Amino acid sequence: MEYKTANPDRYEILRAFARENRKNMTLSESVLWEEIRQGYLGHKFVRQHIIGDYIVDFLCRDNGLIIEADGGYHSERTQQDSDEMRAAWLESQGYCVIRFSNEEILQNIESVLKEIESYFV
Repeated sequence: MEYKTANPDRYEILRAFARENRKNMTLSESVLWEEIRQGYLGHKFVRQHIIGDYIVDFLCRDNGLIIEADGGYHSERTQQDSDEMRAAWLESQGYCVIRFSNEEILQNIESVLKEIESYFV
């Protein structure tokens, strides 16, 4: 997968946001990160990675898999529309986007990990 980054005029702003997000992960992001970091699934992930004008929660650069951990505000209609546009753009760049709710991650991490692993088969 070819490496892509932000537009130069916005990169520094996005980089600061990404750094702050890494310092202040949500509980579900922390739980998922502990499971997927350091190649535990056989693939390396990075967190809070900039692609275009977006910061994705987790990215496997090997195959372009993006994992998003969604909090409660993602159930709001305007946020869902924004998420759909964001995913469509990322997919147009060759990425695959999968989303999990915070509840899925916290209550059924085994199922989440199985779904993630299915993208590597």
